[in-house]
Amino acid sequence: MTLQIGNIVLENRLFVAPMAGVTDRPFRMLCRELGAGYAVSEMVTSRKELWNSLKTSRRADHDGEPGPIAVQIAGTDAAMMAEAAQYNIERGAQIIDINMGCPAKKVCNKWAGSALMRDEPLAVEIVEAVVRAAAPHDVPVTLKMRTGWDEDHRNAVALARRFEDAGVRMLTVHGRTREQGYRGEAEYDTVAAVKSAVRVPVAANGDIDSPEKARDVLALTGADALMVGRAAQGRPWIFREIAHFLATGTHLAPPLVAEVRRLMLDHLQEHYALYGDYSGVRTARKHIGWYVRDLPGGQRFRSEMNAIEDCETQWRAVADFFDVLAAQMDRIPPNVGGSARTPSDEQADALA
Repeated sequence: MTLQIGNIVLENRLFVAPMAGVTDRPFRMLCRELGAGYAVSEMVTSRKELWNSLKTSRRADHDGEPGPIAVQIAGTDAAMMAEAAQYNIERGAQIIDINMGCPAKKVCNKWAGSALMRDEPLAVEIVEAVVRAAAPHDVPVTLKMRTGWDEDHRNAVALARRFEDAGVRMLTVHGRTREQGYRGEAEYDTVAAVKSAVRVPVAANGDIDSPEKARDVLALTGADALMVGRAAQGRPWIFREIAHFLATGTHLAPPLVAEVRRLMLDHLQEHYALYGDYSGVRTARKHIGWYVRDLPGGQRFRSEMNAIEDCETQWRAVADFFDVLAAQMDRIPPNVGGSARTPSDEQADALA
């Protein structure tokens, strides 16, 4: 089923979460290939002096990416956020997403991300400024947030109404407070309450790690869409698994080892092309680790792979690993991949 955000029709209702350090262009394109209908970029700062930095230029790279191009921006100053929206629209953004969901200390200590939920007037001021900047270009503005700051301050419903009035065209709600980070289990009652309170589409996010969980979250929340983050790390085919299950009530067969080998190697080539040799081999390690962690021999291979210092040797090592695996089994075991860890505060900005 399609979903419309402003003037843009999305391919389906399964979204890739914006995860800094993870959802770069190669990963977004891989998830789209494997069934995601929509992918939001890594968080881009509103600080103008950093726009020409190598990190930001990579995060803003959409070369060859299928539309719609959605860019998430983060900051604490309304005028700067409006300027960041304008800057990214000029560089191809078709949707602007506002980050009010990141719980990382290094973000929240600057009162950005989910910390903005503690200052409702400022949060609304930012939304109004970004909407004004995007409106002349007919670019819809969306927003991702938490259920609130802490257990005693769950203000997602009140803010959702104000954001809708300010012109936001879609809301994504992660079913945890900022204080929770990624601990405990996501709750969906607040997501359901937000859905009941607004007319714009609402996407549910948090702990959606299986087709059955996707079905249950849709039933519990009445959400219009689902956003998947950590569960797609090392298991990007989860989107087609969910889509198949929701459509048929049956499970799709796990991918063939040969297919995962091809996907992984193609992903690595795109990754190296974006990051270059020095950074490419190092930033690829986490992706490789997620893919192989639960596979036979995966832990030993991760240790060996992390010592490799050049892209060509790393790529060949991955190819050889999957060649050996293909001799042992035809298909990847069910439920392999997906991040099961609780991230540290330093890692949390990669999982907002």
